[in-house]
Amino acid sequence: MMKPFKFKQFQIEQDRCAMKVGTDGVLLGAWASLGSNPDSILDIGGGTGLIALMIAQRSTAETIDALEIDEDAYEQCVSNFDSSDWADRLFCYHAGLDEFVEEWEEPYDLILSNPPFYSEEVSSGDDSRDKARQNQSLPFDELLEGVSKLMAPKGSFATIIPFKEEETFLKLANSFKLYPQRITRVKGTPSSEIKRSLIQFGFEEVELETSELTIEIGRHEYTEDYISLTKDFYLKM
Repeated sequence: MMKPFKFKQFQIEQDRCAMKVGTDGVLLGAWASLGSNPDSILDIGGGTGLIALMIAQRSTAETIDALEIDEDAYEQCVSNFDSSDWADRLFCYHAGLDEFVEEWEEPYDLILSNPPFYSEEVSSGDDSRDKARQNQSLPFDELLEGVSKLMAPKGSFATIIPFKEEETFLKLANSFKLYPQRITRVKGTPSSEIKRSLIQFGFEEVELETSELTIEIGRHEYTEDYISLTKDFYLKM
């Protein structure tokens, strides 16, 4: 039996989800700016519900929705929401982005997504994990188009992608009039290459803020930046 992943204010059951709790999701949930006090928030590809739960802990938003297409992950997300302190503010829809976009009418102040991004064909022998990790199930252009239709005029969209995809992703986003406002590039250790880009977009072109984040100095020896970003969540920080 897989143990739940315990955070300071909630826990995540993840035995039915292809994509387990990982650093990418925690980074995005902790890093996304809530500066404009968003009242309605959407997490595209909810998975375990991790990001929505982190945002519920960080914000006072009345509406925090998640969208999950995989049935097992959807059911697990719902039960993780229900067993949290914020069950009355969290809701998960069992749908794909395209059908959700067609039926949804209220725009969101903040949209988040930790998208599946192994664009090359990968097979681990586990179909649902492969589907969760490959962007066949949600190509970047489809994600960005959906965001551009669901986001409020003054809203923002935060995501985490491989650094090697950053340039392509920014060009695509530009074609939907989504402009980067903050970018933080993440690497594992001081000497390793940049692996991830955290990006927050809006419809307005503003001066771009960029920064870099290093996770560890040595094995399990975390940097001050990483600790201050994640200490409200991880038990041992």
